[in-house]
Amino acid sequence: MASSSSSHPAPEAVHVLVFSLADESFLVREASMASLKDIAYLNPLLVLDCCSAVSRGGRRRFGNVGGIFLVMAFAVSAMDKKNVDSHLMAKLAKFATSEMITSKEFNADWQRAAAGLLVSIGSHLPDLMMEEIFLHLSGPNSAIPAMVQILADFASAEALQFTPRLKLVLSRVLPILGNVRDAQRPIFANAFKCWSQAACQYSRDFPSDPVLDSDVMSFVNSAFELLLGVWASSRDLKVRISSVEALGQMVGLITRTQLKKALPRLVTTILGLYKNDQGIAFISTCSLHNLLNASLLSESGPPLLDFEELTIILFTLLPVASISNNNNEHSDFSVGLKTYNEVQHCFLTVGLVYPEDLFAFLLNRCRSKEEPSTFGALCVLKHLLPRLSEAWHGKRASLVEAVKLLLDEQSLGVRKAVAELIVVMASHYYLGGPSGELFVEYLVRHCAISGDEVKQFESSKHVIRTSSTFQPFQYKKLEVKIGTTTPEGLREICEKGLLLLAITIPEMEHILWPFMLKMIIPRKYTGAAAMVCRCISELFRHRSSFTNSMFTECLSRADIPKPEELLARLVVLLHDPLAREQLATQILMVLCYLAPLFPKNVSLFWQDEIPKMMAYINDTEDLEQDCSYEETWDDMVINFLAESLDVIGDMEWVISLGNAFAKQYELYIYDDEHSALLHRCMGILLQKVDDRAYVKEKIDWMYNHANIAVPTNRLGLAKGIGLVAASHLDTVLEMLKRILDNVSRSRFQRFLSFFTDRVKLEDSDDIHAALALMYGYAARYAPSTAIEARIDALVGTNMLSRLLHVRRPTAKQAVITAIDLLGRAVINAAESGISFPLKKRDVMLDYILTLMGRDENDGFADNNLELLHTQTLALSACTTLVSIEPKLTIETRNHVMKATLGFFALPNEPSVVDPLINNLITLLCAILLTSSGEDGRSRAEQLLHILRQIDQYVSSSMEHQRRRGCLAVYELLVKFRTLCSSGHYGLGTYGSSIHNMQIERTLQRNFSNLPAAFVLPSRESLSLGERVIVYLPRCADIGSEIRKVSAQILDLFFSISLSLPRPVGSTLGVDVETSYSALCSLEDVIAILRSDASIDPSEVFNRVVSSVCILLTKDELVVTLHGCTIAICDKIKQSAEGAIQAVVEFITRRGKELNGSDVSRATQCLLSATSFVTEKHLRQEVLGAICCLAENTSSKVVFNDVLAVAGRDIVTKDISRLRGGWPMQDAFYAFSQHGVLSVLFLEHVVSVLNESPVFKGNTEKAENTNLAEEDILQAAILALTALFRGGGKTGKKAVEQSYATVLSALTLQLGSFHGLAGSSRQEPLWTLLPAFQSFCECVGDIEMGKILARGGEQNENEKWINIIGELASCISIKRPKEVQPICMILCKALNRHENFQREAAAAALSEFIRYSDGIGSLLEEMVEAMCLHVIDESPTVRRLCLRGLVQIPSIYMLQYTAQVLGVIVALLEDPIESVQLAAVQCLLIVLGSSPNDAVDLVLLTLSIRLRTLQICMNVKIRANAFASFGALSSYAIGVQREVFLEQVHATLPRLILHVHDDDSSVRQACRNTLRQIAPLMDVDGMSALFNTQSFNSDHRLLIVYRSDYENFVRDITRQLCQNFGIRADTYLASAIQAFDAPWPLIQANATYFSSSMLSLIDDQRSLAPYFAQVFGMLVSKMSQSPDAVVRATCSSSLGLLLNTTNSLLCTVSQPN
Repeated sequence: MASSSSSHPAPEAVHVLVFSLADESFLVREASMASLKDIAYLNPLLVLDCCSAVSRGGRRRFGNVGGIFLVMAFAVSAMDKKNVDSHLMAKLAKFATSEMITSKEFNADWQRAAAGLLVSIGSHLPDLMMEEIFLHLSGPNSAIPAMVQILADFASAEALQFTPRLKLVLSRVLPILGNVRDAQRPIFANAFKCWSQAACQYSRDFPSDPVLDSDVMSFVNSAFELLLGVWASSRDLKVRISSVEALGQMVGLITRTQLKKALPRLVTTILGLYKNDQGIAFISTCSLHNLLNASLLSESGPPLLDFEELTIILFTLLPVASISNNNNEHSDFSVGLKTYNEVQHCFLTVGLVYPEDLFAFLLNRCRSKEEPSTFGALCVLKHLLPRLSEAWHGKRASLVEAVKLLLDEQSLGVRKAVAELIVVMASHYYLGGPSGELFVEYLVRHCAISGDEVKQFESSKHVIRTSSTFQPFQYKKLEVKIGTTTPEGLREICEKGLLLLAITIPEMEHILWPFMLKMIIPRKYTGAAAMVCRCISELFRHRSSFTNSMFTECLSRADIPKPEELLARLVVLLHDPLAREQLATQILMVLCYLAPLFPKNVSLFWQDEIPKMMAYINDTEDLEQDCSYEETWDDMVINFLAESLDVIGDMEWVISLGNAFAKQYELYIYDDEHSALLHRCMGILLQKVDDRAYVKEKIDWMYNHANIAVPTNRLGLAKGIGLVAASHLDTVLEMLKRILDNVSRSRFQRFLSFFTDRVKLEDSDDIHAALALMYGYAARYAPSTAIEARIDALVGTNMLSRLLHVRRPTAKQAVITAIDLLGRAVINAAESGISFPLKKRDVMLDYILTLMGRDENDGFADNNLELLHTQTLALSACTTLVSIEPKLTIETRNHVMKATLGFFALPNEPSVVDPLINNLITLLCAILLTSSGEDGRSRAEQLLHILRQIDQYVSSSMEHQRRRGCLAVYELLVKFRTLCSSGHYGLGTYGSSIHNMQIERTLQRNFSNLPAAFVLPSRESLSLGERVIVYLPRCADIGSEIRKVSAQILDLFFSISLSLPRPVGSTLGVDVETSYSALCSLEDVIAILRSDASIDPSEVFNRVVSSVCILLTKDELVVTLHGCTIAICDKIKQSAEGAIQAVVEFITRRGKELNGSDVSRATQCLLSATSFVTEKHLRQEVLGAICCLAENTSSKVVFNDVLAVAGRDIVTKDISRLRGGWPMQDAFYAFSQHGVLSVLFLEHVVSVLNESPVFKGNTEKAENTNLAEEDILQAAILALTALFRGGGKTGKKAVEQSYATVLSALTLQLGSFHGLAGSSRQEPLWTLLPAFQSFCECVGDIEMGKILARGGEQNENEKWINIIGELASCISIKRPKEVQPICMILCKALNRHENFQREAAAAALSEFIRYSDGIGSLLEEMVEAMCLHVIDESPTVRRLCLRGLVQIPSIYMLQYTAQVLGVIVALLEDPIESVQLAAVQCLLIVLGSSPNDAVDLVLLTLSIRLRTLQICMNVKIRANAFASFGALSSYAIGVQREVFLEQVHATLPRLILHVHDDDSSVRQACRNTLRQIAPLMDVDGMSALFNTQSFNSDHRLLIVYRSDYENFVRDITRQLCQNFGIRADTYLASAIQAFDAPWPLIQANATYFSSSMLSLIDDQRSLAPYFAQVFGMLVSKMSQSPDAVVRATCSSSLGLLLNTTNSLLCTVSQPN
């Protein structure tokens, strides 16, 4: 083997790469592996040589011997067969085997890699590889299993090369089989499986090649006998499994004689494995399938197994067919399905040979009591019936009889299999006659599985799943759980099957018709009604053979239900329009098809009516959104039945239908919803019957068969009885009286029952509830002419009170509903002209309030649904009772309101609350009328009483409460306005029409003879001022509906007030015409709100306020202003803002009408509001209102009140900790911002400021300043802040006069105070900053204020200097005229002794100089001052002065360029890094506009100094240095071009390396610089290279990013080598210097760049020293560098060198 020498470094490099395979970094290992694979393509021998050298000592000395083996395997595979050195291969094979035989490990990663190496060697030299393996197959060797596994892998990979050598393998393996331990036998068995597969493949590819001679067959037979006789009976399960799997492959190789001899044992062995899990069952079934194919379907002779011998196999396989159905959490569905398919293949193989015997066997197993066998047999029959149909053609009857016996099977799995088999049998014409009907009934029965059964199964399944563990398949006990079949799945299978029979199999028509009609009536088929109806419809739709004779036959057959029975059943089943499978639609459709069965005259009616009903229920989405769809649909069904009976007109047929209805009560014993509809159907039918005896019998029947304990059933019964009462009232009342008498008991008995028999008490509740409802609906539907006496008797005799002793919520609801229905009956009677008062109305009201109440322990906000529903019904009933005579008393009114108003506070959910609120509003409207007097004042007082009770909800913090309160107020005012305009009104939108008409009749009777002045109230009685300030904030509410309703409320108030007569001698504060105009404007706004919800709310509110301001009288206005505090403190921010806006509008437009006391009181109210309002914006709004009050009334009064309050606050409060801030400070701000009031405020603040001593900021201030001076200073600062923030014209004028002086002082003091802050003196700075911020606000520069707020308190040197610079820039833009006087002051300040003040001045001047254009003398003075101070002792001053110099306006920069460049050149070598950074940044700026002649003088100097800065550790300096170098390239023209080009070539490697810098700014700077210098290099394609993806990549993934960079390096190196090869030594020298860079990434970049350069240069001889140096450094860094990226890149670099240099041409000599 060639040695590693300096002349040929390739082996050494590969040697290092191989060593890197054991690196701790995955990245390094992968890079080394990739490099070695690339090298192996070119010189596999070199790679193998190095791998062999490194791996000496084996895995004990090398940590990643697996990687060594992988590289070796790859190298061997890459070798050309003609170049394969047998001696080398033998050595490698020995190395691999030697490692494997010395290890006790088995199947480790490195062992699999070693096996891969041997397989690769075998692909070239199979004999050599096998000889090496054969050496280790004899004797006691622990590596024998590994050797056998290698042979197995080789057989799988190279079947055609392995099979001819099979004899050699078997001759060496067979002798050692006897000594193989159980733990190793699975490997040998797997090997025999692979060898057998390879042999079979070879035989298929080369059938004429007799490779399997007698010797091989002898070996195979011997191995077969050993596996079958010994291994397959091992105690170790893994051994048995692997043995069976191998035997399954070997059966295709052994002789028929041996196979026949081995069959008994082999079959027993395979079947013995079925007691284990699914994975083993699949292996066993595959082997069994191969065995059956070999023994039954061989072309060499007859079957080797008789059917009797196959039965044991079939017995075993049947339960396995259910494995695919066991879909529990422990099983693998895909494995189960594969097993199931293999089982079916096995049965098909047997069926092809013994079809008759297999059929008999399967039928016999169907009769078995063992569920798995039965299920398996059914699955096999379903699978084989289409495939063996010809052979089984004569067995139809037997199969039908066998399946009949399974129709009562309870197992879900078996039932599902039977259903699937029935469909298959039907498709092959196995069904016919009675047996066909029996099978159809079976499908229908399982289509009727209900949802409750499905839920019950799921719950029980959950219990079983959580309480049991996985039970594997047990062959011996045949305990297979077919657990995946669910009732829902079974139902789905049967529904699909039944539909297939009806649609796709014409032969089933005569079986299905008319048999399917028999499936409609029975209760057990109720769940299948939809599918049965659909099948009947499909029969009619797809068949044209249904004639009238067939209908006649149906009518004549006794076993077919009568039409009346069908109609009775189907009409009741129509109850749920959203039932599963579109039941209602299917029923309606089937009624159309079955119309010929019914009286002729009903057919045309149904043709017209049924499509309308179907159209209603077809849109299920609309139905689901309609909460009352069920009630509406039931009404439609009842109307449909009623009209059908009217159309039929045959009383005998109707009575027959009634009898059918009565018989079918038993079908709905536990189905209360359908029972309810049945009651109503019976009721509407009895309404059509004149026979009283028949009616009496049937209503007794209805009551006796009703489950009155269920509210739904009870309500349906009551409605049904009510329908009967429409024609037979007395008969119904007699029945009810009889029931009531039967259940009546003494009070003592009732009392005892409470203790002794709670159940009986509940039964009594149900009976009383049912009786109450029946009484109510009887009254509701009874004729008006007959109801008065009966109601009087019911109420007057206290009969109703006997129904009130109920406790359960549903019973209470029933009694309340009954009382409501009684009241409505009175109203209905009045509509018919029969008016009479309801006796004991107030007592009945008290009953209702008692029934709707809660228990003592319940809270008022109890959201119990039953309770809420009870209360909703109670409110409706109260409204009904209040709406009828006699008139409501005050006491009763208060009692009702106290019990009901709290419902406004109910939560917004559930949805039942909304109907409750609607009923409450309707009740309040009714109370407004019935409890007030007949005069206008009484009615107004009644209105105000109710409104004030609602105010707490109108002003609530909860939006839903505000909305409810406003809606209630609006409805009350609507009714009140109607009353005032016409003398009577109804309940409008919230009241039912029946209530409206009753109240209108009452009002017409009460007010028809009264004068208008008596009936109508006065304007004063409406308290408009008080009401307006309550509702006006709601016009600005966040809720759009609340805003709209509130505006309507105000409109109603003023429209009512204007419609009222004026008192004699009264004068209004506004003109009447103007008032009506304002009212019209308000109504226009409301009209807009109704039509356009997107209109701006603020615009709407402004118009509302404007109209209200006009409509209020002077006294009403004063009351409104005096009540503004509560409105301003509204809990909703927008409403509070609206209230403030309204107050401002009122004061602005009508403030002149107020006297001094009104103003003072209004001021106090507003100031009080400021103390309650803590939200800053709202407080500012209130202060604005105070300013408005001062401006439009007496300012002196306002200021006196404000100052008095402020004085008290300063003395008594800690104003700095007040929540929301100090209100008086906000007041000062408000005055300062006011254009008129700010003058006096400014004068006062300026005077105080001038009198206060100037704060110097020294450390002795606390000792030398007395307390009074400190207070003055504090007041001055607060006043100064308020003054600067005033923003008024007068305030601004005062500031403008001394703008430069004030700004300069603030700027310099900011510097001083920051200096003090740096020495832990924060107080002066905290005092100054608010004043400075207020100054910014005063001059109107919001940006300047943001600058201070953003970092004014930052103490770091750079941050506060930047703030001053930003302030100066902002001032220069906003106030350019102020720049000159400010700069003159600051230039002189540069000579001050205090560093911080000089720094502040320099910071400001460095920005002001940018805006000094047009002021030549000023600019000259500023440049002179800054140039003098570039040698200042403060580095900050030096830096800032330089920054200012480079910002000279461009039009003047040319004359100062040389001067500025000289300063920059000097400061580039400043000892302070921050100054260096400033210098290089400024250079980049100056180079953008400097003339060539100015730069030429310093071009070389700048280039050299920039190169020095390019390796600075400071990232910003490094980035700017690179960028500045690129900017210098534009000046490389003329004689300077060659000079600069030399600097470019010297800098180019560094640029390439830092393109992949750690810092993104450096990377971008290098990219830009390379683009800029590319034209100077004059190379084609160079510029295009800098626009590629690899050059610009910044991918987040390091691997991708690194790959892109390396692609770029290779591309640019190729360009450099092609065009600048003579400079390669310069590039390499620079790159080699970077090997020691402080950044690991740059080191890695340098290694790759140098390797790329060396690999691509043509003249490698001249670069030989560099080649050796680079190789040495790469090797050194790979072993010594602590950074993984460096080691990984070194690996890639070595691979690159070795792949592309001439070193690879050196060959490897003979191995040592």
